[in-house]
Amino acid sequence: MESYLQIEKLTKSYGDRILFEDLTLGVFQGDKIGIIAPNGAGKTTFLNIIAGKEDYDSGNVVFRNGIRVGYLEQLPPMDSDMSVLEYTASGATEEDQWTGPDLARQLLYQFRITDVDAPLRQLSGGQAKRVALAKVLMGKPDMLILDEPTNHLDIWMIEWLENYLTRQKTTLLMVTHDRYFLDNVCNRIIEIDRGQAYSYQGNYDYYLQKREERMENMSAELAKVKNLLRTEREWMRRQPQARGSKAKYRIDNFHQLEEKSRVDLRSRDVALNVKSSYIGSKIFEARDVKKSFGDKKILNGWSYDFARYEKVGIVGDNGAGKSTFIKLLLGELQPDSGSFDIGETVRWGYYSQEGMTGFDERKKVIDAVREIAEVVRIDDKTTLTASAFLSQFLFTPQTQQKYIAKLSGGERRRLYLATVLMRNPNFLILDEPTNDLDIMTLAVLEDYLVNFKGCVIVVSHDRFFLDRIVDHLFVFKGDGEVRDFPGDYSTYRHCVAEEEKERKEQERLIKEAEERKKGNTPETVTGSASRRQTPAKVKLSFKEKKEKEELEKLLPELEKEKSELETRMSSGEMSPQEIVEAGEKMSQLIDKIDEGEMRLLELMEKEEGNA
Repeated sequence: MESYLQIEKLTKSYGDRILFEDLTLGVFQGDKIGIIAPNGAGKTTFLNIIAGKEDYDSGNVVFRNGIRVGYLEQLPPMDSDMSVLEYTASGATEEDQWTGPDLARQLLYQFRITDVDAPLRQLSGGQAKRVALAKVLMGKPDMLILDEPTNHLDIWMIEWLENYLTRQKTTLLMVTHDRYFLDNVCNRIIEIDRGQAYSYQGNYDYYLQKREERMENMSAELAKVKNLLRTEREWMRRQPQARGSKAKYRIDNFHQLEEKSRVDLRSRDVALNVKSSYIGSKIFEARDVKKSFGDKKILNGWSYDFARYEKVGIVGDNGAGKSTFIKLLLGELQPDSGSFDIGETVRWGYYSQEGMTGFDERKKVIDAVREIAEVVRIDDKTTLTASAFLSQFLFTPQTQQKYIAKLSGGERRRLYLATVLMRNPNFLILDEPTNDLDIMTLAVLEDYLVNFKGCVIVVSHDRFFLDRIVDHLFVFKGDGEVRDFPGDYSTYRHCVAEEEKERKEQERLIKEAEERKKGNTPETVTGSASRRQTPAKVKLSFKEKKEKEELEKLLPELEKEKSELETRMSSGEMSPQEIVEAGEKMSQLIDKIDEGEMRLLELMEKEEGNA
């Protein structure tokens, strides 16, 4: 395998805090690597260093000469004065400068960005991420570096990207918390743990198995070190102050063992043990709720009785009304007609995207929490001080004294989650809770929600999270339609795929029946001609007969080729350049089919007319 990137003895620190030290790894052609580490371990810093956007203390980062590298940042910087098309086309390679706008337009349409002349400042978070991804792909990179690529994307776009990365030969290095994405795309996992990199040749599921083995081996090795250290410590205590030179090696070895014994292999996970407050049998009742914004319908006569301990996932395209629905439920918006009747015991806990901006960044972590409560009730018998409660969310006494402005994205998420749960809600509404949370914290949050003695509504693009948590789905299909699907997301996705397959088959059968009724299909005409076998009917010249036979053979082949190309173009498996080429090919095929059908009809009419 050809080396694309070599990282040797990379060290990076902030003050006295070391993110990684003497970290060494190689990336080879064809690698599809997922990077896993806890929040605050420096994943984004690591990618920024590789992409040349951040400096490091020591070591070497060397790319192979001549390879094109594309970097999708977690929050891509965008010039708000540029149009979507200009911004995307600016990512084209030098060879594609002339065709850049056309290529960009094709790619943006593929990503469902239709208003390509809109300024960047008007884009939603999901649209901005898709546009940034389109710009990166315009550069036809040999190697992609992706920082949380699934954040803010709709599920359909995540599945498109997953399919694309799986099929393409592009070498990949990415940070993501999406476990299905890791499992389906990656062939190698790198875990950054205690400043070192550990490589696993396999997908995420394989990594989990091998990591457990590694931790067991490390625990056994640590136990041996500690046993030997006890023996050596006794020897050190027994020796006189003036030791001979022969003992120097043993003394040095003792100090090395002492250093090794300080390794802490305990897993530091968030402790979510806050109990919900009591919730009664009446939760909320929705009666014929309608809500629109101009011509855009969000809810069109929606009714529902929410039951105790229900856990619902909400899915749908951006703009379908998911956020509006939540605001209606919380009373932040009023319906145009209909009503919500909320039970008296319901105590909301709302984790939202907007809530992250509510922190005063000039305050310290501990002060922000103490403003809410000095003491937190865990259950009927247990309370914790604000500081002790924060420690369960992995905020050490030192971190609690940090200003909020200095926290990483993941640390802010954990702090926000702590402030939501410390109020003991019994009805949790979680709007995209998985963004920026590390996999370890997500697993703990999932366990907490599965056992939560209250109600839960989750808006999420994380398919694994939805499959683990929810009993059923509210599917926002647009134009005010909300489908209640009994089951998790994977079951729903399978059913949709089967429904789509059946719909296409029905359309095909109907189309064939209509064409037969019109008598316009070559097969029908040929069949009729062969059945009647009237010599007077065949009055075409030899050349025309030959042409007709060739068209009758060619047109079905062209239709088949067109159908196969349509399937490929909608699969997400094609590169940007292939999409443009396929679009041109499709245009040529349609022209050929139209011309062929017109000519065949002319020949058939002439033949019929001479009968």
